[in-house]
Amino acid sequence: MISLKSALAKPFARRVYNKIQKWATKPIETQEKVFQELIAQASRTKFGIDHNFKNITSHEDFIQNVPIRDYEALKPYVERVVAGEENILWKGKPIYFAKTSGTTSGSKFIPITKESMPSHVEAARNAILLYINETGKSKFVDGKMIFLQGSPILKEQNGVQLGRLSGIVAHYVPKYLQKNRLPSWKTNCIEDWETKVDAIVEETLPENMTIISGIPSWVQMYFERLQERTGKKVGEVFKNFNLFIFGGVNYEPYRAKFESLIGRQVDSIELYPASEGFFAFQDKQNGRGMLLQLNSGIFYEFIKADEFFNENPNRITIKDVEVGVNYVMIISTNAGLWAYNIGDTVQFTSLNPYRVIVSGRIKHFISAFGEHVIGKEVEQAMEEATKDTNVQISEFTVAPQINTEKELPYHEWFIEFDKEPEDISKLAEDLDQSLQNQNTYYFDLIQGKVLQPLKITKVPREGFQNYMKSVGKLGGQNKIPRLSNDRKIADAIWNMISVK
Repeated sequence: MISLKSALAKPFARRVYNKIQKWATKPIETQEKVFQELIAQASRTKFGIDHNFKNITSHEDFIQNVPIRDYEALKPYVERVVAGEENILWKGKPIYFAKTSGTTSGSKFIPITKESMPSHVEAARNAILLYINETGKSKFVDGKMIFLQGSPILKEQNGVQLGRLSGIVAHYVPKYLQKNRLPSWKTNCIEDWETKVDAIVEETLPENMTIISGIPSWVQMYFERLQERTGKKVGEVFKNFNLFIFGGVNYEPYRAKFESLIGRQVDSIELYPASEGFFAFQDKQNGRGMLLQLNSGIFYEFIKADEFFNENPNRITIKDVEVGVNYVMIISTNAGLWAYNIGDTVQFTSLNPYRVIVSGRIKHFISAFGEHVIGKEVEQAMEEATKDTNVQISEFTVAPQINTEKELPYHEWFIEFDKEPEDISKLAEDLDQSLQNQNTYYFDLIQGKVLQPLKITKVPREGFQNYMKSVGKLGGQNKIPRLSNDRKIADAIWNMISVK
């Protein structure tokens, strides 16, 4: 029997779908409207006055007056906001700071305003509603749903609430979902990740779980604990679990492992959230890429990744982007971030509507010899090399090995296997061939005997978890970079392996 909640979800989903279509079918006009509104609303702020907002009427004006900044460059303004000053980056004061761990700047304090907060909540909801509208499946709304996230406990900083983004969003769960949502408040507040996962296992075991959501690497840990506790596949424990929602990393390297843990295939929805904004979500089950949120108070600019470090790289808007090109995404938002580099690279998979995939991080690449290898390429190589095999990967990362005495340098792949290949040298060959096929620079370096083909170093079970634990980044929204241009992570993992 269909419940009232399940029945009402379908017409609601249709309404939201129609609303999204209105802006998705007018993308350039939508972005121009967002741009003009952002400039108008911030023209009297300290940042707006410093950057001549009152005379900015076009994107060309904006480029002339507002340089690209990362967090470090914007920090002098952010520090004034954190100190309690008003009308600095955006009118008034923010209602939250999302605290994130920066690589060079320690903790980052990303402002969230009353104008920007709704998009953080609505985008995830809309992703589920578009899934309902497309598939007709809505029965899952009657079951329990879980999102593996950070603690919802917030602190105060000069009158502004401060916490992890996922913890902030927990305060905005609609009332009609409160009874369906797990874990409990008490469990969500547990800071130690391993203790928290065990508590979540105990809480969810007796429940009718229908949606499970989180970063794949940490959901995998939850699934493994469930299996250890019950001796059963996750799909047996939760017979009505049919929708996995994820974000933060590419799911494909984890898919085979997940299907093994679950015991069957389940539908999935990919999200692209960040403390700086909710940028995209998967709107089609069979389509590649995520629908770029063009009507969420965010104005997007793009710079070709291979031109990004030029003195004056070309800044373009969505009307000039091309499919398949690697772009650094630059954002200006109704939270007061202006021409802000979040560090992500994206590629468009479609221009009608505008859909993207996250291809990596502008700082996460390997170019020790000019090869310009990016995250998307190593993930695709892994996907191709393990396809139609029994090999299962738990986690992996890649780094250059330059300090070689009597042999050529190479890329070193640190891989934690759940199911090892019968012939590890064959896997290395397939990975290397895929990289050569994708990346002409890498191909030239291999063929020119500047680099030798890649080598695989096996990481013991739970090796990556132990590494993340050792650097205080176990669980939550933390994730292992797919590749690095130095050996900081690689050497730390090497040292852990050597001790064993």
